[in-house]
Amino acid sequence: MNHTAKTSLAIAACNAIELTEFFDGHPVATFVIDTNHIITHWNRACEHLTGHSKDYMVGTDNHWQAFYPRRRPVLADLIIDNSHLLDHYYPGRHQCVALIPGAYEAEDFFPNLGASGHWLHHTAAPLHDAEGKVVGAIETLLDVTERRLAENALRKAHDNLEHLVRKRTGQLAEINQQLQEDIRQRHEAEAELRRRNIELTELNNQLSVTQQQLVQADKMASIGQLAAGVAHEINNPIGYIFSNFNSLQQYLEDLFTVLDGYRQAEPSIADAAVVNLLRATRSRIDLDFLREDIGALMHESKEGIVRVRHIVQDLKDFSRVDANQDWTWANLHQGIDSTLNIVSNEVKYKADVVRQYGNIPDIECLPLQINQVVMNLVVNAAHAIGPGRGCITISTGLDDSGHVWIDVADNGSGIPADVVSRIFDPFFTTKAVGKGTGLGLSLSYGIVQKHGGRIDVDTEVGKGTRFRVVLPIRHSPAADQQEQI
Repeated sequence: MNHTAKTSLAIAACNAIELTEFFDGHPVATFVIDTNHIITHWNRACEHLTGHSKDYMVGTDNHWQAFYPRRRPVLADLIIDNSHLLDHYYPGRHQCVALIPGAYEAEDFFPNLGASGHWLHHTAAPLHDAEGKVVGAIETLLDVTERRLAENALRKAHDNLEHLVRKRTGQLAEINQQLQEDIRQRHEAEAELRRRNIELTELNNQLSVTQQQLVQADKMASIGQLAAGVAHEINNPIGYIFSNFNSLQQYLEDLFTVLDGYRQAEPSIADAAVVNLLRATRSRIDLDFLREDIGALMHESKEGIVRVRHIVQDLKDFSRVDANQDWTWANLHQGIDSTLNIVSNEVKYKADVVRQYGNIPDIECLPLQINQVVMNLVVNAAHAIGPGRGCITISTGLDDSGHVWIDVADNGSGIPADVVSRIFDPFFTTKAVGKGTGLGLSLSYGIVQKHGGRIDVDTEVGKGTRFRVVLPIRHSPAADQQEQI
């Protein structure tokens, strides 16, 4: 062997010694295999990590024993000649090392290492000679057990936190749902309370209206009784006067007959003094004038007595106390005429009353209450007339549905559109304070409803108003039941 060859062998030996010392001093567990998968280096860190000595491992292909219970290739084996099997042995757990061509890294749990196993991050790279030919593979092993345990603990804590968050979120959702349900129930309770309050308000208004109606009805009944009593008391002396007046008229006629006989006998009286006395007396008392004027006085007085009798009869018809307020068949025209006579003093100075009666049948009703409706409408019409004299027209008729109607129309001031919807409300009035109670139309509306009818109003400001009362001919007991409800 020449000197050059000896020198190369010496350098190679020195390099091998230096490489071995480098591997042994490296703090990272590292081993090297050749292309035949024989271990050439197994450093102290690798001995410490795996528990297998360098003397036992170097020169063998038993490196798998440090990691697996039975033979199978490790990452360095696959780097040399079976890299296509990486997906088989390390599915989803390996990746290329960007800085080293042909190198791969993976992370796996090895239960055979230590008492409870270890997580290792292992990196394997091919080794090349000066000509670039693969002459082996080097694999480093990094114990990442503590990191993985920390990650697992962190993941578990994260999972626990997520579970707690989900649990708390679910509890909050339940609480929120319960809160929403409580809010919904509270809204329903408030709505029910408002509904009941409205019902109580309406009931209170109905009670107020009913009370006013009862008071008004009681007043009307008292007025009717008083009017009936007064009419009865007046009717008796009127009867005496009317009977005596007929007798007086007959006596006067007889007396005038006697006077005519005396006058005819005057030429037969012989005593001139008597004749002169009679002529002087007849001239003094103006017997011819007395005879003519007494006839006129008797005629006017008789008309007055007849009118008083009619007024008394109208009072009785209007009050109808003798009817006991039972449902009865009545002639509306007679009731209207009686009512007009009663309110004539209220109307005669303000308007002319025109009657336009149609051909209508008697209807089954409460006559006194119908008279009250007519009276209220006529009085309101009179109050609607301005300072000038107006006209009130009262009409009746029969419509196509077999209902009787009564119209009370005036040419007064009319009703503004913004208050038309309120004219039947209790206590509502457009009159000045102290001039009206606001109950007339309300009571009339209630009476007409009680009869199963209706009141319509047609008005125009400045031209007048027409109220139409529509009533059924025959009373329906269902209307009484509805009124009681």
